[in-house]
Amino acid sequence: MAKKHDAAIATEIINQFGAKSEMLVQVLHAFVQRYGYISEDAIRQIALELNLSRADVHGVVSFYHDFRTTEPGQHIVKICQAESCQAMGSRELTAHAESKLGIAMHGTTDDGQISLEPVYCLGNCACSPAIMIDEKVYGRVNKDQLDNLIQDCGANR
Repeated sequence: MAKKHDAAIATEIINQFGAKSEMLVQVLHAFVQRYGYISEDAIRQIALELNLSRADVHGVVSFYHDFRTTEPGQHIVKICQAESCQAMGSRELTAHAESKLGIAMHGTTDDGQISLEPVYCLGNCACSPAIMIDEKVYGRVNKDQLDNLIQDCGANR
């Protein structure tokens, strides 16, 4: 996955969707797939090529939790914040993860290994609290299990 914005590749991505403003969300998903995040350079170029304002593009980027404007860590840990998971302890699990990793939600560890993000339902409510690490969902996660999963990510914590 390329990390640095490349205008030619960005134009290719945008053109895959016909350079149509109504395809903005799909374009943004493609950027995240390619780069892992949507840089300020990308926002400027997308706005220009889709004939939108930067504010329009930034508004969509900031609205959806799947889009980020900073480079993610090598591993992304998402902790469900939906009602079922909250009832089963996800708030405490979130506080534990923040303390263990030394970062707040939406942050990335200094070594670039782990990003911590909220997610608002993983569809695993029967096994709350649920987390996702690198697209793999885990259910009924407690603090010790979370510590082991973080350690498996290669983080020396």
